[in-house]
Amino acid sequence: METLFFVIISLVAIISAILVITCKNPINSALSLIMTFFCLATYYVMLDAPFMAAIQVMVYAGAIMVLIVFTIMLLNIRVNATQKHSHKVLLGSILGIFTLINTVVLLFKSQAAKPVVGGYTGEMIKNIGHSELIGREMFTTFLLPFEITSILLLVAIIGSVILAKKKI
Repeated sequence: METLFFVIISLVAIISAILVITCKNPINSALSLIMTFFCLATYYVMLDAPFMAAIQVMVYAGAIMVLIVFTIMLLNIRVNATQKHSHKVLLGSILGIFTLINTVVLLFKSQAAKPVVGGYTGEMIKNIGHSELIGREMFTTFLLPFEITSILLLVAIIGSVILAKKKI
């Protein structure tokens, strides 16, 4: 039963990911991306990581996609349906297939296919809790990357405000 559910969610994720890049309307593409994010959140639930699933839905499917949809609506992007671009699609398809084959070959030849054993067992995770362990690791082991990311986000916000002020 669990395998069947995984296959169904995987098919929905693959179809919605394909729709993200093939839809002519940017709003439809953004909605397909939201569906892909919800499928990823379902994978997290299946992996018994409810905190990551909630963060996936709140941050990506919620906040980030609202920002993207507002940007698309603000820019008022028009699609020119009469434009011919079959050579671009063919080149992109060949490049995508090559990348997929290369990724699969590298996955099976690398160390990524072998399971990684971490410092926490499944029993420890259930006793302590997902969010506490994520917070502990984020603010001890990964404090410097976390702070660098926050500085980069602050710079991006300041840059977008400056760019918006020039046009007003």
